[in-house]
Amino acid sequence: MTPPEIVDSHCHLDFPDFDGELDQIIARAHAAGVGRMVTICTRLRQEPQVRAIAEANRSVFYAAGTHPMSAASEPMATVEQLVALTQHPKFVGIGESGLDYHYTADSKEVQQRSLRLHITAAQETGLPLIIHARGADEDMAAILTQGYRDRPYSCVMHCFSSGESLAKAALELGFYLSMSGIAAFPKSQELRDIFAAAPVDRILLETDSPYLAPPPYRGRRNEPAYTAFTAKVGATLYGLTEVEFAAQTTANFDRLFPRARLSDHAA
Repeated sequence: MTPPEIVDSHCHLDFPDFDGELDQIIARAHAAGVGRMVTICTRLRQEPQVRAIAEANRSVFYAAGTHPMSAASEPMATVEQLVALTQHPKFVGIGESGLDYHYTADSKEVQQRSLRLHITAAQETGLPLIIHARGADEDMAAILTQGYRDRPYSCVMHCFSSGESLAKAALELGFYLSMSGIAAFPKSQELRDIFAAAPVDRILLETDSPYLAPPPYRGRRNEPAYTAFTAKVGATLYGLTEVEFAAQTTANFDRLFPRARLSDHAA
C-alpha cells in the first residue's frame, strides 16, 4: 500500500544532527510518504549552507530568518537582506522569526524589533511569515495583529504549542497553525483540543526535526519521515482517514507556500 503523500513544512536539515546522513534522511522521508520538506535557516550567516541543501534536493525547499533566541547575538537582519534572499526560486518563506520569552525574555525588545522587520519583509514579498512563539502569547498576538492591520500578509504559527487565545488571534487573521510531534505527546490533550477546534483547512504538518520526535520515537532524534506519526494523530482529531488528512494538509501547504510546487522545478 502506498503511504499518503504529506509535507514536512518545517525542519532543520542543516543541523549537525544530520551530518553525513542527509541522503538517507531524505530517502526515508520519501519512503514514508513525505514528498516535500522545507528546511529552515535560523541564522542568516548560515543561509548559503541551507540553500545548498535545497539546491541539491528537488523535494527540499527553504526559508531563512533570524530565530528570536538568536536575535540578540546575531546581526540584526534588514528588510533589504530578507527581500534579496527571495530571489532564489526555492526560497519559500520568511523566518523563522518570532518571540521566545521562555528562554530569552531578557532580549524581548530586540526580538520584537527583529520580528517587525520580518513582518515587513513578508508584506513586501508576499511570502508567508514563519513564526516561533513561546511564552509570549499576548505580545505576539498584538504585534502580528497590528502588522496585519497595517498591511495584510500570510503566516504560519510554526510548531504551535501556545494557548487558545493566540490560536484564536492567528486564525482570525487567516493564519495557519502547524502541528508538530508535541500534539502527539500523551500529556498534550489541551493542545489537541485547540487544534480540533481550528478549521482543518488551516492546519499544516511539521517535525521541527531534529527536535520533538513524536511517539514512538519521543526522546530520540526526529527526522522528516516521522511527520507520518503526527499525521495519524491529526487524522483522528478531525475524524478523517489518514489519506484524507494528508490530502487536506498538503492542499493547505500549497495554498500558503505556492512557490514550493515540485512541478515548477526540474526533476
